[in-house]
Amino acid sequence: MFKAYLPGLKEEVTVEIEEDLRVLQISGERNFEKEKNDTWYRVERSSGGFTRLFRLPENAKTDEVKASMENRVLNVTVPKVE
Repeated sequence: MFKAYLPGLKEEVTVEIEEDLRVLQISGERNFEKEKNDTWYRVERSSGGFTRLFRLPENAKTDEVKASMENRVLNVTVPKVE
């Protein structure tokens, strides 16, 4: 199971499996939402794209991978052959 905490993201996340390389790829992009507010002095939110690659073990069932997002936490389940 892979768990990624992705604050500030909702639907901008992509989960892909490269079966020939047995790699799980999680990618997305966080856009900076600029709001007009004259009382702000500093904003500490990063923006831009990200990609993370994870090599899967030989016994991973790549055709049965499931991903879900709840409360800005991405859960990816990769079952294994027993």
